[in-house]
Amino acid sequence: MLKDLDSFSKNIKGKIKFNYSLKNHTWLNIGGKAKIFFVPETLAELREFLFYLKKENNSFFIIGAGSNLLISDNVQNRIFIKLGKNFNKMSLNKDNVIIAGCSILDKNVSNFACENNLSGLEFLSCIPGSIGGGIRMNSGCFGKEFKDVLLSVQVMDFDGRVYTINSKNIKFGYRQTNLPKDLIFLSASFKTTKKNKKKIEENIHILKEKKENSQPLRVKTGGSTFKNPKNQLDKKVWEIIRENVDNQISFGDAKISEKHSNFFINSNNASFKNMYDLINFVKKNVKEKTGISLELELEIVN
Repeated sequence: MLKDLDSFSKNIKGKIKFNYSLKNHTWLNIGGKAKIFFVPETLAELREFLFYLKKENNSFFIIGAGSNLLISDNVQNRIFIKLGKNFNKMSLNKDNVIIAGCSILDKNVSNFACENNLSGLEFLSCIPGSIGGGIRMNSGCFGKEFKDVLLSVQVMDFDGRVYTINSKNIKFGYRQTNLPKDLIFLSASFKTTKKNKKKIEENIHILKEKKENSQPLRVKTGGSTFKNPKNQLDKKVWEIIRENVDNQISFGDAKISEKHSNFFINSNNASFKNMYDLINFVKKNVKEKTGISLELELEIVN
């Protein structure tokens, strides 16, 4: 396999790295080394790479911006794929539909819409991560989710087949979809409406101000750790954690944010075990004191 990949790597624009540290590819700055880390620059490269590796029953993981990932220190047997720069292009058609590559950051799509006097994607300015990750978990904030604006997504399966899935054929849930795990999201189309640019900018400013006032920024965090419990409509999960857990608790450098109890922070050099222990400590305390079983929004790659 390695001999095949070495030969393959000499004839592509993308990059293949072996025994590659993943720490700098997650916002939590936590993670071990991947056996293989591949950054394709074209569809053909991606398809050929999958052909080489799929026949040996390898385990793939598609990594985006890494904003909601906690990666184990022990992932040597996983092969990580991160789409390259050619997958982060944007365009606009005559029906005010924006087509965005799935490796592009959510906020950049929001900015693109604003520059073109198009409304509907303002909430993306406050969602960390990439378009692909946002689709995968139906990300949302301030009352709006991906399901509200997504028209379709172009995908490639692990056999190299490319096709388009209409959003009408996707079952969306709270921070989840029914899209199979063996799909690589390539690009997506979003509906928008014409609006005065100044009004769009004002809306984005209001949303960003709300985020600034309620969430920790410019720190190493994976965003919301737990989902809001479905049967606790009167309370958000951060309130439940604040009321039932010692918010000063820490495991190594893994801590609970003072600003938002559902944001866990790597204050310096936390390990996977530190963060994992903090997550389980919070789950255990909330369960014992309230009977509520917290469900992770953060994705753990173990």
